[in-house]
Amino acid sequence: MEQQLQIEGIDVMIEGEGPDTVVMLHGWPDTWRVWDGQVAALKGRYRCVRFTLPGFDIARPRRAYSLDETLAIIEKIVNQVSPGRKVTLMLHDWGCVFGYQFYMRHPQLVSRIVGVEIGDAQSPAHVKSLTLGAKLMVAWYQLTLAAAWKIGGPIGDGLTNFMLKVLRAPSPKQYISSAMNFPYYLVWTGGYGGKGNRTEFVPSCPMLYIYGTRKPFHFHSKQWTEWLAGQPSSQVEAFKTSHWVMLEQPQEFNHTVLAWLDASAAVAGAAAAA
Repeated sequence: MEQQLQIEGIDVMIEGEGPDTVVMLHGWPDTWRVWDGQVAALKGRYRCVRFTLPGFDIARPRRAYSLDETLAIIEKIVNQVSPGRKVTLMLHDWGCVFGYQFYMRHPQLVSRIVGVEIGDAQSPAHVKSLTLGAKLMVAWYQLTLAAAWKIGGPIGDGLTNFMLKVLRAPSPKQYISSAMNFPYYLVWTGGYGGKGNRTEFVPSCPMLYIYGTRKPFHFHSKQWTEWLAGQPSSQVEAFKTSHWVMLEQPQEFNHTVLAWLDASAAVAGAAAAA
């Protein structure tokens, strides 16, 4: 079953059937389309909900959204697509940033989390784990994207396309513009609320964390992955990929996710029956 809603000006796609809903949030420089392979694998047993994050849709007017605005829109979408029932979050890149903060503000709406590539990024432990070269690399690409958003127009788009090549982003270029760079501008300049009122992400629900190993640095600390792996029904998996794990090894990724969803659901069911 397929359905499309419009909530707060956002086109929301719903595919699949089942009692549980998986809400998928993408990152930069992607759209809802990045989850095509996961929807194909999950929709036989899960309701898959996805949408392009506010400010990321090239077809919409260019504007920046604060953290609070983004989380408010996600809340409305979650409440409308799964009223009275918790959802599973599947997150990647900036989708992790927004999804983790959404969970910290509304834990009563989330049953499980699948986080891809972003763990305890920018925590003291993570910052300490980065080499000087890695810190300079992060600053360089993020400040370039922030500048591209501020400049906008053909020059901003040109800078964005340059960074796409440098980072080897596999995203379809026809859906990409400098407009989706605004989160980097917010973080580095403090504009539009900057980082917002962020809370340290400490999941108390089951979580599956997946990351690629073929990168110059990680967005998590070793301490964090070790801690998470020791939590009830949580799991950490490393793949021999770069940043876009679900695109580079889709079959292995989907198998891991489905197996973990089944296992965590079985544990929850047993606990409820006890």
